[in-house]
Amino acid sequence: MVEYSAGGVVFRRTDTGLQVQLIQDRYGKISLPKGKMEAGETIEQTALREIVEETGIVGKIIEPIDQIKYQYRDEVKGKVNKEVHYYLVEAVGGTLQAQVEEIRGVDWFTPEEAWRRQRQSGYDNNDRIVAGALRLLGLKVR
Repeated sequence: MVEYSAGGVVFRRTDTGLQVQLIQDRYGKISLPKGKMEAGETIEQTALREIVEETGIVGKIIEPIDQIKYQYRDEVKGKVNKEVHYYLVEAVGGTLQAQVEEIRGVDWFTPEEAWRRQRQSGYDNNDRIVAGALRLLGLKVR
């Protein structure tokens, strides 16, 4: 069985420069908004819906970043092959507000601070997603 999820690295341009959104998940780790695809949705619609649900921000997809693939075991479904599709998403509306049922918090950071937080407190498999987003935005990652 294959399970699909999608999400994104959300960014915005402000008077003070570029900002990148990160969430703190329910386990206290730095992460990105994402969730499972629902019936009748495209993977892109899933990404945008999950971003709105978890962070309150309405976005538009700029381009795909990458995918993460892994397996896990479910008591009912057995072995599940999971694919998570990530997109670079520009914030175009909404109000920043964490979905407290799903995540602990959400905030905007400079690209440098977002990268530092990801490396320090994020999931290892998100390193290449955040780095890929920063590269697509024309930024160098160290």
